[in-house]
Amino acid sequence: MTIFPPDPDFEALRLELARLRAAQGWSYDELAARSGLARRTLIEIEQGRTLGTLKTWHALAHTLNTPLDELFGTLCEGHEPPGSTDADL
Repeated sequence: MTIFPPDPDFEALRLELARLRAAQGWSYDELAARSGLARRTLIEIEQGRTLGTLKTWHALAHTLNTPLDELFGTLCEGHEPPGSTDADL
């Protein structure tokens, strides 16, 4: 029997990006200037039209001063992240 992992919550990831950007009080233009990413890329990620690359998310995490593992932790919203067990609690 094959056990498949739960689907990642990409909606939570994009909403976390929007939340972090808003918490800084930055527009798309400001985040683009600070991260070196295209404004259009940021808009498309936040609106769910593209996922972006790992390199893109790495740049965003650094720009927003957020650990990449914390940012990507939102992908596990609603289910246990890998490696979590009752023994960890």
